[in-house]
Amino acid sequence: MKSAIVERQLGNDTEERVLLEEGIRRFPTFEKLYLQLGQLEERLGRAGVLRCMASVPLWLSSASLEERAGNVAKARALLEQARLRNPKKDTLWLAAVRTEQRAGNEKAAEAVLAKALQDCPTSGLLLSESIRMAPRPAQKAKSTDALKKNASDPYVLATIAELFWRNRKVDNARMWFKRSLTSEPKIGDHWAAWYRFELQFGTPEGVAQVMAQCVESEPNRGEVWNRVAKQPKNSHDKFDALLKKVSLEQAAAEKAAGMAHMQLKAPGKTSEAAGVKEEPDVKMEEGEVEEGEAL
Repeated sequence: MKSAIVERQLGNDTEERVLLEEGIRRFPTFEKLYLQLGQLEERLGRAGVLRCMASVPLWLSSASLEERAGNVAKARALLEQARLRNPKKDTLWLAAVRTEQRAGNEKAAEAVLAKALQDCPTSGLLLSESIRMAPRPAQKAKSTDALKKNASDPYVLATIAELFWRNRKVDNARMWFKRSLTSEPKIGDHWAAWYRFELQFGTPEGVAQVMAQCVESEPNRGEVWNRVAKQPKNSHDKFDALLKKVSLEQAAAEKAAGMAHMQLKAPGKTSEAAGVKEEPDVKMEEGEVEEGEAL
């Protein structure tokens, strides 16, 4: 440990890492070695941001590290710096919105989203988030607005599919999932959502078809998909196995998010296989999406 400290003081990051990893192999229960290794990773992350200020993933990773450490204010400040260095990057705006949401600052999240849509008015990621964050009675209007601004965006199309899914408009939901994945077949999160939908409302043949199409498309994008695929334990998984794991993670996340609202809503039918809680149906009014044209 003392040798690692000396290397740190000399600025020899590689040598410090080698010593710490060797120390952990020899003394796997010595907590200070893990703390020092974590501090090294944190320093390297900060150095990476300073040296590669145009790298959006590095900014996102640094902000996430601060948030996980409980430093929400610092994470917020990093994301603000990132947007100044990298204007009109919707992923940075979305990260800022979700940082406020996780901190329980819903009003702040709404304010950040409004600014984000001013900066990136046609971003499918942000338009999709605006639909999700809207009160349920306003979601159809938000969907209409999103389609006017970006009618072919896969994130917008998939979010509309999920609205129909929640309202048990089975044929329409399936059609919008198809439109989303025809627009961009590489987004694994959308394949997982469609797979869960078919588990709930489809046939075994339909479930198998979605899985086969997913495997053929070889998805490599998606917030949840990439997080699951990059876990060391999943590094050798094939696409069908990843699809199932992402589906389960999506369902768990939705269940956790819904727990806070369960007491305010009437109980509805649940589907254990799909992991989705159905809600009372909402009548579609004239001019809203009924056959996939406009909400």
